[in-house]
Amino acid sequence: MWNRWLEKGASSAQHARFLRKLRLRQIGVWTLRFLILIAFLGLWEWGAESGWIDSFLFSSPALMWKQAAELAQSGELYRHVAITSLETVAGFLIGTASGIILATIIWTSPFLSRVLDPYLVVLNSMPKVALGPLFIVSFGAGFASVLAMGIAITIIITTIVIYTSFQSVDESYLLLARSFGASRSQIFFKIIFPACVPDMIAALKVNVGLSWVGVIVGEFLVSKQGLGYLMIYGFQVFNLHLVMLSLMIVAIIATIMYQIIAITEKRFVHKVRQE
Repeated sequence: MWNRWLEKGASSAQHARFLRKLRLRQIGVWTLRFLILIAFLGLWEWGAESGWIDSFLFSSPALMWKQAAELAQSGELYRHVAITSLETVAGFLIGTASGIILATIIWTSPFLSRVLDPYLVVLNSMPKVALGPLFIVSFGAGFASVLAMGIAITIIITTIVIYTSFQSVDESYLLLARSFGASRSQIFFKIIFPACVPDMIAALKVNVGLSWVGVIVGEFLVSKQGLGYLMIYGFQVFNLHLVMLSLMIVAIIATIMYQIIAITEKRFVHKVRQE
């Protein structure tokens, strides 16, 4: 018993050292990321002030901060950011959920799968920006058109990725379940759907960028508000500080969305491992 206690204590000490090493490594990663960001912004500012970079074309951190302060003081910055964020999150959630539902419907019917397969390929290869005028005519020049653009870019790729994932589940698990008399719905909800959750999370990560592309393009075409509108307006009046500021805000919010999904993924995987 004494030997078991010593082994357990040694194991606990080794585990503690391992966890401490992981924490230190993670701190090192985040520290290096922060230093790279600071160095990039510092070099950018130095290049603009020294003339190595044309501050009229590429702006600078100081000029963008000044532009942000002016917009924030008038209240316009918060309004434009809120509108674009709402459109993006809505398009992201609706497009992803609709893609998963559509993939499930196609999986339930092999006949329907064979019928729709070429149409999915065509829709996926079609440039979604070309659908912009159709959305404007159908939904009007407003929120609905921008939302439709965000959904259109995410729904097809999600459907293809998730349906392919459904088909790639190990056939031996399905044969074993059928040998025990499992119905098709039981096989889907007990085996296929849980096995494809990692691919669904991967689709969420991809759709973060795609939803932003769809919404910004939609705002380019029709919107009178939002970050996409600020970019177009900045180009029209040659205020490229406004354009670069809008790009930076998009990058920051998109990164936050991606990190939220990554944290959710880690917690989900940890929970599954515990169960």
